[in-house]
Amino acid sequence: MPSHLSADRPAAQPPERGSVDALISQTRRLKGDVDAVRRDAPSDDSDPQERWQRALYDLALHQLSDLDAHLAQLRDGPPPVPSAAGAEPAARTAPPAPRRGSLLSRVGSAEWNLLTDEASWSAELYEILGRDRTAPPLTLDELPSLVLDEDKPKLTVMVTDCLVDAQRIDGEFRVVRPDGEVRTVHMMGEPVLAADGSTASMWAVLRDVSELRRSERAVSETRDSLRRHQQHAESEHRLAVELQEAVLPPWRGSLRLPHQGAETLDLAAHYLPSSSSAMIGGDWYDALELADGETLLSVGDLTGHGVAVASGMATLLGAVRGMAMAGTQPGRLMALLNQLLDATVQPALGSAVCCRYRPESRTLVWAQAGHPAPLLFRGGTGRRLHSPDGVLLGATSGAVYAQAEETLEPGDLLLLHTDGLVPGRDSAAAANRLLDLAPRFEGARTAQDCVRVVMEEFGETEREDNACVLIAKVTS
Repeated sequence: MPSHLSADRPAAQPPERGSVDALISQTRRLKGDVDAVRRDAPSDDSDPQERWQRALYDLALHQLSDLDAHLAQLRDGPPPVPSAAGAEPAARTAPPAPRRGSLLSRVGSAEWNLLTDEASWSAELYEILGRDRTAPPLTLDELPSLVLDEDKPKLTVMVTDCLVDAQRIDGEFRVVRPDGEVRTVHMMGEPVLAADGSTASMWAVLRDVSELRRSERAVSETRDSLRRHQQHAESEHRLAVELQEAVLPPWRGSLRLPHQGAETLDLAAHYLPSSSSAMIGGDWYDALELADGETLLSVGDLTGHGVAVASGMATLLGAVRGMAMAGTQPGRLMALLNQLLDATVQPALGSAVCCRYRPESRTLVWAQAGHPAPLLFRGGTGRRLHSPDGVLLGATSGAVYAQAEETLEPGDLLLLHTDGLVPGRDSAAAANRLLDLAPRFEGARTAQDCVRVVMEEFGETEREDNACVLIAKVTS
């Protein structure tokens, strides 16, 4: 209350019972609805987002419980208070026990008469502080004995400001109950002035906000955890992108390999990110001129997402380049990649296609490891090349990989891709949809034009995973 209030404070009248009962019913229905949603919510403690949502549900339930208790006290009216200043104090009696069947209230009240040093507590305050209801209430001088040492100065300042400067009290402190439990109490109070303007008594409402503060801390901690999780994910994504950009071929647009000679391949490629994940996957494409004048073509996919997968992809691609440059043929190269994955500490699976193109004979020698076969387009039609035997990389130790040969002709178009380029899990259906592009490829002049055709058809498609496509056109 403002400091100009006199000690002749009129007794508060309880509100209309029916209207408060209606509010209580609405509050309890809402609390039940929130509780039902909370029970149905996921409970995965490893997910910061779900922990944060669950903490918010808990906080909402605590606040609705507080509102329920406040409305019940409002309906039942205020507790008895001691006589005003200058009058004989009321006889001290044991406060009544809380009504059976009611919610345990977390709001209590007290008044301290400075002229008589008498105190009066509501039954709820005894419950909050864990005190025996038959014991006399503590005076203002005795109250700090319940408070944690580090919070005692805070209580002293609040009480002094109220009694000396007639300021309102609004603050929190922690108390230790007789059973050793520490509770957080929020006290709001105001002075009651005598006729001469002096402070005759102090009146306060004390609220147990322990669960509320615990819920707020949980919300704050999960929010901080979620923020750290998001920052970590963003940092990991940036690192994966930088690693991928450093490893994948630097050329953009069209490339011709080998650089010398009439019989060359016109090359173009494109990387397509996932629509559903911001994380970089392990997809790669590559084209490299080898020391003997042949051209290496490869595409592959290491399962998973993130920095570890991007790093594994970089290791595999580096091994492919190194072994191919040393003259290793595709079948043997796949077997060595399988051994490499089998020897890594972190288990992983991968798929790949590796091709060596001999320009003088227009011969393609290739092998695959659990990967979609290259598609060959010629004269306005297309077909899948027959796949030599080869299991997924990392699936089994000591796997042997066969290789196949295909003779190409001037104007032929070779398309290599990873899973995810075409929506759906059916590899045969995906290949058929790509083969349907044959008439459009026939009218394209360059490999880059063919990549544009693929992007027009599938570039805007929602995809669950990253993908890439590499197109090689045999020039005459």
